[in-house]
Amino acid sequence: MASFLKRIAALSAVLVGCGVKAQSEQPGFNGRFFNPIIPGFHPDPSCIFVKTNQTFFCASSTFNVFPGIPIHSSKDLTNWRLIGHVLNRESQLPELTASVGSTSGIWAPALREHNGTFYLLTTMVHDKKADNDSSRWDNIIFSTTDLWDESKWSKAVHVPFNGYDISPHWDDEGNSYIVGSHAWKVAYGIHLAKVDLKTGTVLSNWTNLWNGTGGIAPEGPHIFKKDAWYYLMIAEGGTGLLHMETIARSRNLYGPYDPNPSNPILTNANTTEYFQAVGHADLFQDGRGNWWGVALAVRAGPEWLNFPLGRETVLYNVTWQNGSWPQLQHPVRGDMFGWLMPGGIHDAPGTGPFASDGDVYISFPPNSRIPPHFVYWRPPIKENYVISPPGKLNSLELKPSKLNLTGTDGNSNAPGGITFISRRQVDTFFTYSLTFDYEPKAAEEEAGISLFLSQNHHARFGITTLPLANSSSMTLVPHFRFHAISYIPVPADVVVPVPEAWRGKPLTLSLRTVNQTHYEFGAGPSDKSDRPRSIAEVSGEIISWGFTGALVGAYATSNGGNGSTSAYVTDWNYEGWGQVREIWNGTLRA
Repeated sequence: MASFLKRIAALSAVLVGCGVKAQSEQPGFNGRFFNPIIPGFHPDPSCIFVKTNQTFFCASSTFNVFPGIPIHSSKDLTNWRLIGHVLNRESQLPELTASVGSTSGIWAPALREHNGTFYLLTTMVHDKKADNDSSRWDNIIFSTTDLWDESKWSKAVHVPFNGYDISPHWDDEGNSYIVGSHAWKVAYGIHLAKVDLKTGTVLSNWTNLWNGTGGIAPEGPHIFKKDAWYYLMIAEGGTGLLHMETIARSRNLYGPYDPNPSNPILTNANTTEYFQAVGHADLFQDGRGNWWGVALAVRAGPEWLNFPLGRETVLYNVTWQNGSWPQLQHPVRGDMFGWLMPGGIHDAPGTGPFASDGDVYISFPPNSRIPPHFVYWRPPIKENYVISPPGKLNSLELKPSKLNLTGTDGNSNAPGGITFISRRQVDTFFTYSLTFDYEPKAAEEEAGISLFLSQNHHARFGITTLPLANSSSMTLVPHFRFHAISYIPVPADVVVPVPEAWRGKPLTLSLRTVNQTHYEFGAGPSDKSDRPRSIAEVSGEIISWGFTGALVGAYATSNGGNGSTSAYVTDWNYEGWGQVREIWNGTLRA
């Protein structure tokens, strides 16, 4: 009930504060909705509607994050509940453990259902190889007959294809095909082959179908058959300001495909809209036969400087008359009108959290589990995360990794990984805090909280032990330490002793948004015997990069030393305070 009331309150705040005239106030467009529908790090969406239970399901990509490929369910296209992850066991895809690079890992899932089986096709990308090296692209099929039980997802079935962003299609006789893309000369364009989806065996030659309209990086292909036409929809322009969706069609599956004269059919490029990089789209129908579409988008504005929430999932209306080209509603905005929302406003099925939910002072009681929306950077070393260890009930023990969040070179993994557990930032404005029961003993032992995009784009703020500055004594005392890393200039390190009155006590470390562009780290005694203090501030520009989005979480490290002191965390609290969805008269509006 609390989460439902919070969602209603948030919706009311948007309705009161938006002040933006939505486009498409047309006859028949009686449903109002707000983007993003799945906020935060949820890119490359692929969605389906299952008639048997009248439920929508969406998948999104996760790159190096584990568990990978979340599946959200909804009855009304507005409230989206996490029901599980396709990639939930390290044994399904052991290669992810060795993934290198902040943009490697799981790319572009395509979710489809056929004859009672659900298929999730995706690409595991290996970095530090040439783009035209076929060993960089590991194309994968997962399958299940039960979306509600994540343990039923199969191990990875590998498909030999020198490309990425694969998607399935079935012809009228039930034969299965895969369509995929490649943006380099060795196999440029969109390709199709007959493939056995159970074994990954390719049963025909790969055939080039279309190279797009000339935009860079043709990718994310999907094939739809409607009114005796095969429609091939792709993304072009790269996943930045020139991102767009284009489409071609043919009477025959293998072509030739003729492009839509009105391409692109979806884009916010060359506009002043707050939502940018709109593309990598998918289409589906609801129970009434109305068409909808999803895409990724970035709340950046055309300045393209500060977008820590990264690539998110947005919704739009689609009009698709018999024999005609689909018309995708754009520009995509935060306040939209479309078809009447299906099913009314009610909770999505399942037991997991809603995509926009916060965390209210989570403790970690005995026999409980890590919350399902918590994620790691690559599959975790499980023994480094212990719930309610002896003598520290209702806390989560974090055993330190030798590597800190940067690792050896800002990208790579190493034996032992990094001890880091997190959740997505899903609100423009939020507060996040954790209580640490932690007394580091060896020099450079450290535990704290992080605003994290990747190993080479993050800020971290922790408790560590160091000698006092300007002192001849080498006695170690606890310090607060702030450090940031990015490709752009970052604030200087901040290193200050923990106040004497605070030492030996559990400490609460906090992170909050100062405004839509800056974050503040702070600390105070958890018993509230003193007022908390602000320690450091950082711009969201340092994590406005790449393909993912901000994570906030806790880490523990020996910083390459031999320290082994565990940190015990509790009172995990994340609370969202508002969303910025539009630019109105030059001002960002909630």
